[in-house]
Amino acid sequence: MRYTISGKNIDITEGLKGAVESKLGKLERYFSPDTEVQVTLSVEKGRQNIEVTIPIKGSIIRAEQDSNDMYVSIDLVEEIIERQIKKYKTKIIDKKQSAVAFSDTFIQEEAEPEEAINIVKTKRFAMKPMDPEEACLQMELLGHNFFMFLNAETEQINVVYKRKANSYGLIEPEY
Repeated sequence: MRYTISGKNIDITEGLKGAVESKLGKLERYFSPDTEVQVTLSVEKGRQNIEVTIPIKGSIIRAEQDSNDMYVSIDLVEEIIERQIKKYKTKIIDKKQSAVAFSDTFIQEEAEPEEAINIVKTKRFAMKPMDPEEACLQMELLGHNFFMFLNAETEQINVVYKRKANSYGLIEPEY
């Protein structure tokens, strides 16, 4: 695997770089050698955060973890990614497209029993046009951590969501 390690508010020392490559190197048995792994280490308000993104054709495997110690965060994020890979193996490996990102031995392994996705509730509601700030306010009033709305400026469906540290994100479709 090829690693791209960057840092925000932190110097990437050889020790940190080695710890990331060593711990995430355990995932090499799942991926082909040319798989790109993007790692961002950051420190915010004393919390040591690691974000790992592994783009594969047609999908993205991503995990984020924070703790008081960067090395603990690295250990935890590796476990999360490995769990995701094992749990969703049959869903993320489309033999025609993304299989090239995974190693042959992993593809041949017996998959864990699949859990069926069970949608238990469907909601329908009218969408009045609003701007993203109004959507954030509506989301807060409802006590949700995301809110779908019709953007008055673009006339497209958008989603606002709550991020860590009381900030917000906006998802806009790209056609």
